[in-house]
Amino acid sequence: GKTTIARMLVGLERPSDGSITVMGRDRSGPARGAKERNARARELQIVFQDPYTSLDPSQSARVAIEEVLRHHKRDLSATQELIDQVGLTERQADARPRDLSGGQRQRVAIARALAASPKVLILDEAVSALDVSIQAQVLNLLTEIRTETGIAYILISHDLAVVRQLCDTALVLRRGQVVEQGDCERILDTPEHEYTRALREAVPVPGWTVTS
Repeated sequence: GKTTIARMLVGLERPSDGSITVMGRDRSGPARGAKERNARARELQIVFQDPYTSLDPSQSARVAIEEVLRHHKRDLSATQELIDQVGLTERQADARPRDLSGGQRQRVAIARALAASPKVLILDEAVSALDVSIQAQVLNLLTEIRTETGIAYILISHDLAVVRQLCDTALVLRRGQVVEQGDCERILDTPEHEYTRALREAVPVPGWTVTS
């Protein structure tokens, strides 16, 4: 249910019942025209678990970023700023997805999402497919971006070690129902619901450390 909620937030799926409200606005139905679609894109962007399938295999990172900037009528000079912000080299920025590692592809996906200047970035298992050492690099990057820009994250993850590193508030879902929510440290250190306790006990010790 977590990914379904994320997809509904960004308009990729519609609720069969109930409603979706984002920043006080109803987002249950389709956007009415290009202006509203662009406005929604500036509210929320999403980075998926598998960056390869979400990237155009024919586009370099630079071209993919420029495409989003043009769509939102932003200055193309922001391209280099975004490339630098996510830590891509010039060679990587001009490479196609097939020539990049998983971590590099995820950096491209993050830069492309940021090109829309969203207020909120949804991270749907965004580091779960990466090697442990690369996970740490991407988490460090996300922490730095949040500090620099003030962007908010919605992190979807089954890995509570990742949740602890990146989140201030946690919400625990079981079979589509909220079983616990509140301060992240409190929930992870002293969970009240048995399902949350079971999740915590199943968490492996992370093989990385995120630097501040």
